[in-house]
Amino acid sequence: MVKTTLKEIANTLGISISTVSKALKDYPDVSEKTKLKVLALAESVNYSPNVFAQSLRSKESKTIGVIIPSMVHYFFSNIINAILKEAEVKGYMVIIMQSNEDYELEKKQVDLLINKGVDGILISLSNNTNNFKHLQKIKDYDIPLVLFDKITKLIDCSKVVINDIKASYEAVSYLINKGYKRIAYFRGDLNPQNSIDRFLGYKKALEDNGIVFDSSLVYICNNGDFENGYLNAEKLINTHGKSIDAIYTVTDLTAIGVINYLNEHNIKIPEDIAVFGFSNWFMSSVITPTLSSVEQNANVTGEKSIELLFEEIECKQKGIDFKPKTLTVDTELIIRNSS
Repeated sequence: MVKTTLKEIANTLGISISTVSKALKDYPDVSEKTKLKVLALAESVNYSPNVFAQSLRSKESKTIGVIIPSMVHYFFSNIINAILKEAEVKGYMVIIMQSNEDYELEKKQVDLLINKGVDGILISLSNNTNNFKHLQKIKDYDIPLVLFDKITKLIDCSKVVINDIKASYEAVSYLINKGYKRIAYFRGDLNPQNSIDRFLGYKKALEDNGIVFDSSLVYICNNGDFENGYLNAEKLINTHGKSIDAIYTVTDLTAIGVINYLNEHNIKIPEDIAVFGFSNWFMSSVITPTLSSVEQNANVTGEKSIELLFEEIECKQKGIDFKPKTLTVDTELIIRNSS
């Protein structure tokens, strides 16, 4: 199908191109009669504006890029939903990319988004990202950047996070107050800041309650997935037996792997071992037993992230200096049958 242009509509109606353009944008200096004629003809020929030409004139692509570690993660899917909703309101298209926790792929995706001329970029870093030159490259190109969830403190840009130390501290303190003392922790990878902070919160809660930290009760779950939880639960029980009375995990999916192993081996939850997750996935409320978890409020994270990005984009368009901000999203404990 050949695309109809403004010039062709103008020639058909015997008016100027600028009048057609104004009529389509509902300018007040164009008569209602002319507007109706233009709109009727535009609709009849399926006219749509040339977005590329508009972007060249305005120096805006009306497109933003989002890079996340995993599409299937419940937390990230909720964030994406919030971003898409707000982008649609603002008239922006969103390019969504998945790094698969791969630093090299994340770098390539950043280059692709820069080459696409996006107006801004949102990123949650991969677990393996420990070099941040690609993020500095975004800044060097003067492209607004917001990091969310998995961030680095080494790049001066806006960030949206939760207080992972506090959230983790509260979860472990809850378990201790319920009488659990031998609490294993299935932590995330060594690189991400949120993984580091959750571990620090776990350790501080033990120390503040007079419980000696035991490094043999800490297991690394690189991907924070079901298999990590299941296999590490097996290792933990084989090594420590039922001397463990609680297991705290970096994600709900890891916790569900733990629950699956304990159920298969007739270890009662929470009578023998309590389980506490992190993220408050939908599955947490339907598994048996239902899983206690930390609610991260993913929708709020998504909303705040894109609001910050748009704020910076608008400041750039108006030539106003923008000072990066860090926003913290509140968390809460969701207590269910597993603890």
